[in-house]
Amino acid sequence: MTEEKPEEVRRLEEAIAALDAMEDDEACAEAVSLILDAWPEHGAKLAAIRRERVNRLHNQRRLSWAAIGAMLKRRDGKGVSGARAQQIATGQSGAQVKKRQEAAKQAAQEQPEE
Repeated sequence: MTEEKPEEVRRLEEAIAALDAMEDDEACAEAVSLILDAWPEHGAKLAAIRRERVNRLHNQRRLSWAAIGAMLKRRDGKGVSGARAQQIATGQSGAQVKKRQEAAKQAAQEQPEE
């Protein structure tokens, strides 16, 4: 992603701003509720699109995980790690990774010392 946001991202942000600007509270609340109700499916679809494209970048364009990670900008403008890019390619969510790390940490703390 370049410094300027892609058109699709700007359009999504504009749609959210338009919802916020609605004068009719009832209509706004109803519209936002419909969107939020469908959000799990939208989020899953977005994750699948990203996973597919990350795999294409790696498998077809032969980009390294580090290079792909640098492309995947966060809100702070920084990329993600190469390891995170590889996790995205396998469909692992950040929450899944954190949960697994916390479980491993907990298990290590519970090990009896010798």
